[in-house]
Amino acid sequence: MNGNHAQALKEAGMKATPKRLAILEMLEGETAYASPEELWKRMRDRFDRLGLPTVYRNLEELAESGVLSKVIHPNRQLYYYFCSNREHHHHFVCLSCRKVQDIPSCGIEALEREVSKTVGGKVLSHILQLNGLCSGCMENGGMP
Repeated sequence: MNGNHAQALKEAGMKATPKRLAILEMLEGETAYASPEELWKRMRDRFDRLGLPTVYRNLEELAESGVLSKVIHPNRQLYYYFCSNREHHHHFVCLSCRKVQDIPSCGIEALEREVSKTVGGKVLSHILQLNGLCSGCMENGGMP
């Protein structure tokens, strides 16, 4: 998959550095989000001198370019998720097991009309993330 990641980075205007590729490899195929600290601990075996600030910086750059998705968590910690879906969509995030699922519907058109009508403004961008408990965690009595 390294070739696909290198191509995704190139399309985002980023260099395919070993650290960026390692981050993408670790997150690819995961159904849950990860913290910078968790990724840093996993990456230390591969890179002799790797500081946590370097991991943070790379994750932020990858999120800003759209290669990774940032998970907005109620605990105010930063988390990241690799989403291969490049179509416009949003995410449902389970606060118990960390699972992230795609939500294909958006509904922004109705909200844009409401903003225009109510405040006379124009929506230029939006972020929508739904937080809750997935069906598996609800069945097991999981709590965030």
